[in-house]
Amino acid sequence: MGLVARVIEAAGIPTMLVSTGRDLTSQVLPPRSLFVNFPMGNPFGAPGQIDQQHRILRRALELTWEITEPGTIVDLDETWPEPFDEKVRKALLAM
Repeated sequence: MGLVARVIEAAGIPTMLVSTGRDLTSQVLPPRSLFVNFPMGNPFGAPGQIDQQHRILRRALELTWEITEPGTIVDLDETWPEPFDEKVRKALLAM
């Protein structure tokens, strides 16, 4: 998505990537990115967490206009409601 965002930006349309993979995001360097340390597939929060989802969306929209240096990644200070390290470990072992 970061590469697509660059093409869209070149056409004059601002973009914002909400990412759950900081390492990949730092390699691709989209024009602007908000890193959320959540499980992949859940960039806006856990299911049913409407307040958290709104906060993340609002922050992403704000950053679309605040970030002026291309390739900037901002880390969001939000936490997943329960630890997911064990789920990640099991998923990696299953590969």
